[in-house]
Amino acid sequence: MIFFGKNEQIVDAGEGVKRKLLGRGGTLMMAEVSFQKEAIGAIHSHPHEQVSYIVQGSFEFHLDGKVQRVVKGDSVYVPSNTLHGVKALEDNSIILDVFTPQREDFV
Repeated sequence: MIFFGKNEQIVDAGEGVKRKLLGRGGTLMMAEVSFQKEAIGAIHSHPHEQVSYIVQGSFEFHLDGKVQRVVKGDSVYVPSNTLHGVKALEDNSIILDVFTPQREDFV
């Protein structure tokens, strides 16, 4: 299955945060999440495993009680049921998130 990014719907995912699904099938899902400076991805957990790749910009990444700065080219593995969240440190910061199983709440 091919997903053409220009055709995918952009969803408002919070103040200064936009999300677009880029691909899904089987047990995998991939989403692009764009942030304006100071926008927050609230601290949360879910049963899905997640890998986040920083495509552009930089973030303060909260993972299981620890905070680290991540920048373009860095990636983070988030085990299931682990508290995590982000704060964008620059305008137009982008994360590519991959989940297994799929986040049905994103569909």
